[in-house]
Amino acid sequence: MLVFFPTYARRIPGDTRWMATAAGMVVRPLPERSGRRRLAMAVMRRFFDLDDDLVGQEVFRRRADAFLFRRIAGAAVGVTIGGTTVDVGPTDRAGHFLARIDLEGSDVDLDPLAGPVIRYAGRAREPAGDGEHAPSDLEGAGRIHLVGDEGLSVISDIDDTVKITDVANRRELLANTLFREFRPVPGMPETYREWKAAGVAFHYVSSSPWQLAAPLDAFFTAAGIPAGSMHLKMFRLKEATPLGRLASRKRSKRRAIEQILDDFPRRRFLLLGDSGERDPEVYVAIARRRPAQVRGVLIRRLTGHGKDAKTQRRLERLARRLPHGVFRLFTDPAEIRTLPSAPG
Repeated sequence: MLVFFPTYARRIPGDTRWMATAAGMVVRPLPERSGRRRLAMAVMRRFFDLDDDLVGQEVFRRRADAFLFRRIAGAAVGVTIGGTTVDVGPTDRAGHFLARIDLEGSDVDLDPLAGPVIRYAGRAREPAGDGEHAPSDLEGAGRIHLVGDEGLSVISDIDDTVKITDVANRRELLANTLFREFRPVPGMPETYREWKAAGVAFHYVSSSPWQLAAPLDAFFTAAGIPAGSMHLKMFRLKEATPLGRLASRKRSKRRAIEQILDDFPRRRFLLLGDSGERDPEVYVAIARRRPAQVRGVLIRRLTGHGKDAKTQRRLERLARRLPHGVFRLFTDPAEIRTLPSAPG
């Protein structure tokens, strides 16, 4: 299986070409009756404390399939954009690949229905010699979002920002991730669609695992959430910490956000997340280092976990570290539907 992740392209300074990123992974689904699959399912049962009724649910089986695969290292991957085929492999030990591609303006055949998006086809050839399967040719399709030199971009969290997850409640987190259909935070799709219509570009930086990239992409489409590049987390069951701690990786999230800011030095950014975990701290630290780029930090206030007063004091302290009006809290997305003006 060849899976491409949604990425972005940027103009090469002083040139008509675009620098695009192609990224994804090559995996092989574990056969239903294989020993490897049975072992992986046993790990999931123990790790998440699952009983037979939960394991038998259709949504769980569909979500579990996203994690039950073998990563294919050394696969040769190529993509075809505008009639030009480019080698972007081989895959690394985790089955992932990432490559930068320079595109001529004539290669950029935009999708008229999706806005400034390049859709492309890809192929992968599995390496020989694993002793279990003959090498096979795989096909897939991906997209690259073209983002201009100037304008406004939103860097958005996913869990409890646009999708109901309830990260602070381990039982609800588990249910919302593995057993229920994904649900949008009321009002957020409408707000993001209005911003999209105003020309805003979107980047989704989240601690959700890459295995959920395809389900999340389908959820965005169904919920009417504007598409954008995705920057998710590497996650392996055998190395897993409890699911409730998956979203606490501040360092990798900060690196992903700063890479986007580095790639678009002339764009301005809104950093949007929620109060449930460490988004406010990460965003404020970035806004303090890059005041010319970060126009605002918008935090969805979560309530009902018994720590509202403590959370409020924490957020007030963070707000005081930025110029007045840059840090904003909201409960109802209607409060932020009007795009903030530049500070000062």
